[in-house]
Amino acid sequence: MSFLSKTHFLRARNVGWDLIRSDFPILDQTVNGEPLIYFDNAATSQKPNAVINALRNYYEKDNANVHRGIHELSNRATAAYEGGRQRAAKYLNAASSSEIIFTRGTTEGINLVASSWGGANLKAGDKVLLTEMEHHSNIVPWQMLCERTGAELLYVPVVGDSGQLDLEAYDRLLGQGVKLVSVTHISNTLGVINPVAELCGKARAAGAVTVIDAAQSAGHLKLDVQALGCDFLAFSGHKMCGPTGIGVLYGRLPLLESLPPYQGGGEMIQTVDFFKTTYAKPPHRFEAGTPDIAGVVGLHAAMDYLDGIGRKAIFEHDQDLAVYAYAQLSNIQGIRLFGPPSGRGGLVSFLLEEVHAHDLVTFADQKGIALRGGHHCNQPLMKKLGVPSTARASFYFYNTREEVDQLLDVLIEIRRFFGSNPGI
Repeated sequence: MSFLSKTHFLRARNVGWDLIRSDFPILDQTVNGEPLIYFDNAATSQKPNAVINALRNYYEKDNANVHRGIHELSNRATAAYEGGRQRAAKYLNAASSSEIIFTRGTTEGINLVASSWGGANLKAGDKVLLTEMEHHSNIVPWQMLCERTGAELLYVPVVGDSGQLDLEAYDRLLGQGVKLVSVTHISNTLGVINPVAELCGKARAAGAVTVIDAAQSAGHLKLDVQALGCDFLAFSGHKMCGPTGIGVLYGRLPLLESLPPYQGGGEMIQTVDFFKTTYAKPPHRFEAGTPDIAGVVGLHAAMDYLDGIGRKAIFEHDQDLAVYAYAQLSNIQGIRLFGPPSGRGGLVSFLLEEVHAHDLVTFADQKGIALRGGHHCNQPLMKKLGVPSTARASFYFYNTREEVDQLLDVLIEIRRFFGSNPGI
């Protein structure tokens, strides 16, 4: 099932970025009297007409509950929902659509693994290995699990402002009897792209289960879970042109088949009597209750849209913008940049000397530029870096170098406004 027009495929074939930008109606507006420049894509991306129209079409023509009815609307809704599962399996190159569980997003996916796999497999003295760059969603569930089970958390250090992982420390820590490794693919603050295939291979050799937080990578580059060798991988639809409230957890089928349910209720059962329940096979075992059917329809449309452009082209475009932005921003006196200067994901985090990140973001908003300021759900990382917060510009394929240049002009103006020499 495809939600794309011939026009989109013609655009995508030649990667006409300006034409593709016109697919996003929200971008055609002014904010505070200035044309909108949306640089907050790491928090959530904008939605193309293909996704908006798919949602409208579902609600206007096919809205019904799935799996439980035999009337025509229910049949259509079920076909759309399970078609989305097949599309997600193809998007990740999963071995089977039964390895695709629909969740509310990355956070719920990681919580599902922590609750179901962790509750069944971890005990006092076992070790869980994370990194110092993890999002709270990949820290707090494991803290809660360790509090329940008596397991211990270990952290792979990041090195300096470049934020690269200390891979020697990873090897050393992995040798301490680690049972599970959970790591982000692309850091939402540093832009670091972690070598997850290498990390998963080493973890597998050490007998550890692996979880990949792909929230910042699923919409930006091609993912192949079989090539990565991970046991679980989670991502969110809203960061890749899809709706909010929908996400995917991939899990290797032999592992999923061994796990107890995450929640109880309708749909995840096989049989129920007053004192005993038997459970459905994966993936439905982990999808209690009425799912976000429309969200799956919208996610399907988003995956079609991104693959119509080509994830390789998207990644190259985003990386080009990030490297260009890093180089341009580095010319401003008194700026502190985080993450590597090249080989990074599509975002740049920074601080201006003597200017709080929130003040910077508020000033930029008055110029129509949407940035994000704060700890980015990375409080432990901020503590490691010795800062309370950063400003972050995060890019997607509808952003341009010209917009980066406008950001640069605004930052120079901010430096002047706060009484510092711009130094450029």
